[in-house]
Amino acid sequence: MAEARARLLAIAFRHTIAEPDEGAGYARVRALAGGDLAYDAFREALDGCLRDGLIRDPVRLPAGALCCHWRLELTAAGVAAARAQPGPPIRERMEDPGAPFASEGGSRG
Repeated sequence: MAEARARLLAIAFRHTIAEPDEGAGYARVRALAGGDLAYDAFREALDGCLRDGLIRDPVRLPAGALCCHWRLELTAAGVAAARAQPGPPIRERMEDPGAPFASEGGSRG
């Protein structure tokens, strides 16, 4: 689980993840992780990060919206945890060519 958690934190730090539901969110995170992140490991890492206050609740219902959407977003503690991970330092967000533009319902990170 520690490896999945570290990967989730790094992905959330470097990329803007905003999807219509959890399944699409998992697919996006899995693709960014290189395609080898199992769903159970993803859920375990997601639940642990949420429980530890490293991410915000991913299911959102913005004011005026007709349906929920799913976002992976770090808290201040999550940013600190991502930066403190062993390995190459995580200093800045990467451009995500797979992210939709704001006019397409998302944003580039």
